[in-house]
Amino acid sequence: MDRTDRRQKDRTRYSERMDVVELHSVSFGHPGRPRILDNLTLNVRAGEVLALVGSSGAGKTTVLKLVNRLLLPDAGDVIVQGKNTREWDAIQLRRSAGYVIQEVGLFPHLTIAENVAVVPRLEGWSRDRIAARVRELLELIGLEPAIYAGRWPDELSGGQRQRAGVARALAADPPVLLMDEPFGALDPITRRQLQNHFRGIQTRLGKAVILVTHDMAEAMALGDRIGVMQNGRLVWSGPSREILESDHPLVRQFVESVTPLRTHTEMPE
Repeated sequence: MDRTDRRQKDRTRYSERMDVVELHSVSFGHPGRPRILDNLTLNVRAGEVLALVGSSGAGKTTVLKLVNRLLLPDAGDVIVQGKNTREWDAIQLRRSAGYVIQEVGLFPHLTIAENVAVVPRLEGWSRDRIAARVRELLELIGLEPAIYAGRWPDELSGGQRQRAGVARALAADPPVLLMDEPFGALDPITRRQLQNHFRGIQTRLGKAVILVTHDMAEAMALGDRIGVMQNGRLVWSGPSREILESDHPLVRQFVESVTPLRTHTEMPE
């Protein structure tokens, strides 16, 4: 067994015994308004991608905000790496959970290398360690360091900026990766390329990932499991292959929107 196979086997064993993120009977809302989340329970294991699908307002992004303690639940518990988010230092929790959003959010006054280095610098890494990590991640996401490290965000294409956003989220090697419509603003060809590239990165790194998307094709392409949300509740959850067999009306609507129907094992590399 070579080193890559051994690492993959170790990650598989770890994922079988470890829930990195857990939500137990979680509710959240604003006073005088309907609840955004209503008694929601879910979990994400190490090495697993959970894709959350649902219409706007279903509560998907609120789940991400609860996981990195931008919000605290009104009821129930959010557990990250075995610790309730109420007990976490908010800053340390957010540094242990990479966040990738549709708008990328790169700092325009920093170069690409400086953007990637933000969290390691805040964590007090040495200059040499930061430089090595930046090179490693730019190579991982397909941006040649010699070409792109010194460029400014507005000198990159949308797809390149999105790649840089993924690198920044991974910079301090967080165990959790939160992705909110990360490829939604891209053209279809670039979107497919980055989806395939992300699958390769995830296979290598084995993060616990929560991916929020409106796109069932993307959920099926990237998710090991899919959760379908409606009105703050999880109406269906299971392995991505099994969603094709669901007879839930909302799930069928999402599934029938995918043409042609493909599972993540059928997506081209």
